[in-house]
Amino acid sequence: MTDTLPRSQTWHDTARSPAERASALLREMTPLEKLQQLGSTWPDAAGASGDVAPMQDTQLQAIPFAEAIRDGIGHLTRPFGTLPVEPARGMRRLAELQRAVMAANRFSIPAIAHEECLTGFTAWKATVYPTSLAWAATFDPDVIQEMGSAIGRDMVQLGVHQGLAPVLDVVRDYRWGRVEETLGEDPYLVGEMAAAYVRGLQSSGIIATLKHFAGYSASRGARNHAPASVGPRELADIVLVPFEKAVVHAGVRSVMNAYNEIDGVPAAVDASLLTGILRTQWGFEGTVVSDYWAIPFVQSMHRLAIDNADAGAQALTAGIDVELPHTLAFGPELLDTVGADVIDRAALRVLTQKAELGLLDPGWMPAEPECEVIDLDPPGNRRIAGTIAERSIVLLSNDEDVLPLEHAPQRIAVIGPAAHDSGCLFGCYSFPNHVVPSHPGLDLGVDAPTVLESIRAEFPGSEVEFELGVPVLGGGAEGIAAAVRAAERADLAVLVVGDRSGMFGQGTSGEGCDALDLQLPGKQAELVSAVLEAARQVVLVVVSGRPYAVGRFASRAAATIQAFFPGEEGGQAIAGVLSGRVNPSGRLPVQIPGEASAQPGTYLAPPLALKSDGVSNLDPTPAFRFGHGLSYTHFHVHDASISKTEIPTDGTVSVEATVRNVGDRAGAHVVQLYLSDPVATVTRPVRQLVGFARVHLEPGASAEILFDVHADLASFTGRDLRRRVEPGEIVLTIADSEGHPGTALSVELVGPVRHVDHTRRMSAFATVLPG
Repeated sequence: MTDTLPRSQTWHDTARSPAERASALLREMTPLEKLQQLGSTWPDAAGASGDVAPMQDTQLQAIPFAEAIRDGIGHLTRPFGTLPVEPARGMRRLAELQRAVMAANRFSIPAIAHEECLTGFTAWKATVYPTSLAWAATFDPDVIQEMGSAIGRDMVQLGVHQGLAPVLDVVRDYRWGRVEETLGEDPYLVGEMAAAYVRGLQSSGIIATLKHFAGYSASRGARNHAPASVGPRELADIVLVPFEKAVVHAGVRSVMNAYNEIDGVPAAVDASLLTGILRTQWGFEGTVVSDYWAIPFVQSMHRLAIDNADAGAQALTAGIDVELPHTLAFGPELLDTVGADVIDRAALRVLTQKAELGLLDPGWMPAEPECEVIDLDPPGNRRIAGTIAERSIVLLSNDEDVLPLEHAPQRIAVIGPAAHDSGCLFGCYSFPNHVVPSHPGLDLGVDAPTVLESIRAEFPGSEVEFELGVPVLGGGAEGIAAAVRAAERADLAVLVVGDRSGMFGQGTSGEGCDALDLQLPGKQAELVSAVLEAARQVVLVVVSGRPYAVGRFASRAAATIQAFFPGEEGGQAIAGVLSGRVNPSGRLPVQIPGEASAQPGTYLAPPLALKSDGVSNLDPTPAFRFGHGLSYTHFHVHDASISKTEIPTDGTVSVEATVRNVGDRAGAHVVQLYLSDPVATVTRPVRQLVGFARVHLEPGASAEILFDVHADLASFTGRDLRRRVEPGEIVLTIADSEGHPGTALSVELVGPVRHVDHTRRMSAFATVLPG
């Protein structure tokens, strides 16, 4: 570091725009100082144990902190999410790190501190919200935006600037381990929910980061990091749509590349993706950060580079601006192999974000804790977590109307490996499942009553007996006999099965925990069969990170509930659904497959991919369809109508319907709008979601739902790989799920073929009016 200060300090002038200030600072910097802004360091990684992140043992290759920050650094990696630390102490430690970074460069530029925030701020004692798949099951963007804002406030107060969430990978195969981190299998739903989270997080001053750009979830065989087998139309119309929506309509400030390759080109070095689509087509102006070690993987896994420096040159040129989690490929060697303009381009983006964050303001210093106790799990957070948990639970079946349990059974047998383990409520990127297991004796940091504890609290007058039966994974079946005896003694058996999330084979769901098939893990299927045979009545509760083929069990159970890792308030939410305190209103963001070994597929399929008698002997029909979910009250959707039967290819049509609560309980209904294109120039899905509205109604109340549908929503990528709106008939259907017949309304698009781009309408805006 030199002691010479720049004469011009225009970059300190807060009256100027962030871009102007960043440009002024860039002109004062040496090439090495600019390059340092593109790197990162992970100060505490050497003390971490367990699988906090993939390939974290490469920390052995990372240079020491003091050397890493010489002449500045772009990012500080996971100051809270690496080790368990009291919030105030962690804040003080981060301030120390920032002061060291500032002292090590002649401009006193601090670093951007980033953290994971997929199920809440990944820090010890911070609220653990439901996982992303549960967010999607709410079909409620407003509550997800509220959650994002709350997460952002917690991160900002401790000195964090960027959050590595949300995940916008559209599910293509349920066997993939990271299904739990996604927002489901429909690009419209993923985009709407992700945009809401981005708006919430960024409203609190945190930079949101879209993951993983792009194609990660389309890996062959659902194997983590495997090549993605997608054609250009599937990429454009399924994979990219949510990212496009979050960039263009939510104004996201950062994007993270995916690990996979598409047709031989890894995303980390794909200029057509990172620059051509993201920046040139969509106008993205933020930063692209690498997924952890994605750039070294170009050499070690993809074998497109002779060493890390070569991989770094390719990635930087393609459009990655910052290497995470520490600098292995963006080292000084790049000064001789990459043009100065390429380094300047990335450094300007990083410095502009630092200016936007206030890090270039004169006199900026890291905040210190004002007290020794910082509450990262306050009542307001828990209220939001509980609301999402309750709204996300899906009642799949209730054939015997056994639920709700208005009269508490005298004897309840609670059985199963997910019944009395708080870890079964959390996703893999939650602090309790991500870090705590590596620290024996450490408590979770949050209060998270198990399903068993919650049932005992919900039914204080009942005799509640618990039997594990079998572990989630591994172990023998010797516990099944005791479970059967408990079921026989009980008036009702609540059978709680599913997943326990972990990382890289340490769980049944989560990153690196891919599945061979969609049968319940371990010996749980044996347990379910035995209990169903023995018990008088069984309520099957599946708490999981992916959908399992439980249809054959649901047909024999009195009722079946699906919960996707519902977070710290998930136990009470499930118990509330059992008692009726909570009227279930979740809807499936993924299908429940019909067969465990059937070729997994999503509902977005052309006709020949569905059941085809005489064509294939395999039946891909799901047990429960996308969008399905039952309630304890009854809703009647009627008087569906369309404002016009003909519109131009750039026109708009209104679709209206009335929904009435005809039951005797208050509840919420999700009105869904699907589009079909009977005849097109490329094959199209039989149905695809283009709008939805969640409506809460008291008994006897009704509401008018109005969808504003632009012809742009019928656009797709044509044979020439340009997005187009074609003339011809489209069908708009108001339905309760993808498989519900609903009410079909036809409209003719007339006029010439119209080509559209990222400025097109991407949402069917819904208006809800009292009936």
